[in-house]
Amino acid sequence: MPRGDERRPLPEVPDHFQPASPGPGMPPPGDRLTPRPSRFRRALLLVLLGLVVGLVVWWVLRHHQAPSTGRFVNTGPMPVGTATVTQGDMPVVDNALGTVTPLATVTVQTQINGQLVDVGFKEGQIVNKGDFLAQIDPRPYQVALEQAQGQLAKDQAALADAKLDLARYEKLVAQNSIAAQTLDTQRATVAQDEGTVQVDQAQVDAQKLNLVYCHITAPVAGRVGLRQVDPGNYIQTSSTTGIVVITQLQPISVIFTLPEDSLQAVLKQVHAGQTLVATAYDRTGNNKIEAGQLATIDNQIDTTTGTVKLRATFPNAASVLFPNQFVNIRLTVDTLKGVDIVPQSAIQRGAPGTFVYLVKPDDTVTATTVTLGPDDGENVAVLKGLNPGDKVVTDGADRLKDGAKVVITEGAGKGGQPSGQPNGAQGQGQHGQGQGHGQGRPPQGNPGSEGQAPAQGQSPGQAPAPAAGQPAAPANGSNGG
Repeated sequence: MPRGDERRPLPEVPDHFQPASPGPGMPPPGDRLTPRPSRFRRALLLVLLGLVVGLVVWWVLRHHQAPSTGRFVNTGPMPVGTATVTQGDMPVVDNALGTVTPLATVTVQTQINGQLVDVGFKEGQIVNKGDFLAQIDPRPYQVALEQAQGQLAKDQAALADAKLDLARYEKLVAQNSIAAQTLDTQRATVAQDEGTVQVDQAQVDAQKLNLVYCHITAPVAGRVGLRQVDPGNYIQTSSTTGIVVITQLQPISVIFTLPEDSLQAVLKQVHAGQTLVATAYDRTGNNKIEAGQLATIDNQIDTTTGTVKLRATFPNAASVLFPNQFVNIRLTVDTLKGVDIVPQSAIQRGAPGTFVYLVKPDDTVTATTVTLGPDDGENVAVLKGLNPGDKVVTDGADRLKDGAKVVITEGAGKGGQPSGQPNGAQGQGQHGQGQGHGQGRPPQGNPGSEGQAPAQGQSPGQAPAPAAGQPAAPANGSNGG
């Protein structure tokens, strides 16, 4: 048995099992255990390298190219529309809600009972005072008149006889032929007959008046409404509907209310003898109906609403104002002379308060705080902060900041609206810059608002046109964001 620590010699390997000598391009025998790079690792390295290159390119484009849109981004001078501050008169106007109220509305009632035999008007007709309206059967009242006249004649004859007897008694008393008491009795009889004749005469006059009432005429001029009773009906004085309603239309009035705080300015002008002009507009407040004047002011303030009623009269020659119509009233209380006037679109509101962007001679803008006065809907008076001839931005102010460079758009119309530019170009939200939070231009005067609209005439993804000598901004899709 061999010992445990003895080792057997390894068998000799035949020659045909010996490894051949390494050929050209083959690793030496000692490198057989070194791991070789696989195809997967090579592909992963290529992907990582591509990502690094892409990130570098994106960073360069992001920080070294001017974005196409966005607020407060330096893309060169911003195109804006401007208006020149002018000097003129600005009316001080109080706006109020009113109701058209006729100066006279009459319900034509009968003053006697009888059968309606004739109607002399057409529904909706314009009538004048005294025009024939209706006829009640006069025959019963004609008979009553003749009866009263007969009674009057009888009593007049009795009075004449009593007067003759009185004359005889006076002669006999003078001759002491009869007692004086007889004379006194006859004098009382004559006085009674005179009173009877007076009553009879009153009855005759009453029946004549009834005949006049049978012929109904228009008490005022105006427009008749719908007929309330037809011919052939027996009408009575106790009726509440009447025959027809007449409404006076020319002239006509409007009753409106003003806050008590505005009353002092109105009273000041009225006490000075001034005639205040009141203009009526339709429900929308855009279409003028007619101009009139303030007629009167109510004698007390309504404590529940803190308002006072006023009445304005209008000629209403074309009958454009209709009773109970709702209208807007603009009462011109005063007129400011020689004040600075700018369009409403130039006024901005933000952190500084009420301000405008004033265009300086070097084509930059500065935010100038202004004090506003009254306005007429399109223009507003500036009491402090501007001078006549100054240029203020009226369009494109939402893309500006203090000190920004601007270029004035050629052909800017009133209010800074460039001529020929479609209004639909405004209000498109921007995309791709992280500022397009919704569509539509934000309220004017919000300097910090996002989601600004592009310049007029441009599509939402198109950058504003650069000024002369400025490089063109890249397309919106080039920001990689």
